[in-house]
Amino acid sequence: MQYPIKTTHRLRLHLAMTVVLVVAIIVNLKVNAAAPHVVDDARFHEADRLITAAIASGEMPGAVLLVGLGDQIVYRKAYGHRSIEPVRQVMTTDTVFDLASVTKPVAAATATMILVDRGKLKVTDRVADHLPEFGVNGKADITVEQLLLHTSGLTPDNHLRDYGDGPAKAFDRIMALKPTWTPNTRFKYSDVGYMVLGFLVQKVDGRPLDLFLRDELCAPLKMAHTSFNPPASWKPRIAPTTQRDGATGKCWLAGEVHDPRAIALGGVAGHAGLFATADDLSRYCRAIIRGGELDGRRVMREATVRDMLRPRTIKRVGRDGVDKRNLGFDVDTGYSSARGERFPRGTTFGHTGFTGPAIWIDRPNKCYYVFLCSRLHPDGKGNVLRLRREIATVVGKALLDQQ
Repeated sequence: MQYPIKTTHRLRLHLAMTVVLVVAIIVNLKVNAAAPHVVDDARFHEADRLITAAIASGEMPGAVLLVGLGDQIVYRKAYGHRSIEPVRQVMTTDTVFDLASVTKPVAAATATMILVDRGKLKVTDRVADHLPEFGVNGKADITVEQLLLHTSGLTPDNHLRDYGDGPAKAFDRIMALKPTWTPNTRFKYSDVGYMVLGFLVQKVDGRPLDLFLRDELCAPLKMAHTSFNPPASWKPRIAPTTQRDGATGKCWLAGEVHDPRAIALGGVAGHAGLFATADDLSRYCRAIIRGGELDGRRVMREATVRDMLRPRTIKRVGRDGVDKRNLGFDVDTGYSSARGERFPRGTTFGHTGFTGPAIWIDRPNKCYYVFLCSRLHPDGKGNVLRLRREIATVVGKALLDQQ
């Protein structure tokens, strides 16, 4: 059947208009997808005031605050000084910090979950199946998941004298420890549990934790200034912590981990020892939010990340309520002050460190913050517990009240 010429012309015109409309919609979607998130800097002025006041009161010499929304950094600022002693240096946003216990989620937990993702581990595995030395003195049935959740029953810290004869002997003594309570009955934060995770990564993969992290996380995510035992070339940008006795007298720790047990283990441990910049931690947070991928490089499958971040409920011993952790991060426990008063309870997560750092991630709302400082410098007396909570509240309001 043939259409009249006038009808065919109308059909062609209609088709052409439809194509133009579809192209316009696609272009508009691409433009909108690429449009930057705009958050008024004035929303962060209260955070500026809080940080500046903490510096003035001697709680820390300086700090870096970075805030991310989606794939964009919407606020990044350096405050005060990187160091007071031995020389005064102005803080910069590319300063490298000792992350202390932020090492736990970023290094030990993430490395463990990468091995899970690749089928080399299961979180339900007994640790002793991979580390036979561990399966003594009541620890035979402790699982990888219990280490990640701090429900293994292992002591928070074993005595420093256990580290006095070098890393090999320290490993033997950690393996021989007895649980201090019945495993899987309560949450009790444990550095020792994460040390064991660091040993586990090396045993299962063959590479020590620092090399595994370099190759399998930092390189693909382009976290170029994240490392255990950072190279000497980074030292001018590293925020020092405190002094310790060295071969030639007292020296400032800058690029050497502050944690004494991590020092004794050679600077590489699952509980402490990692150094990083705010921008590198931003890339880590973005990869977690995006389900294990960033800029086309995937380090874990989405399903593995979901399982890692699923809150686990742990009954509180001796009091009402429950604690919540996921496999690496705090969710809702007595360690949750860095969530502040605005990030949602139970669906957001993060971690803090003894030297002062904090990260908090809101995956449903695709936002996060990174706060880095060296509160121990120069006299070891700084305290930022309240400050981190207040900053988190300001940042949470700035990000979430506009959505």
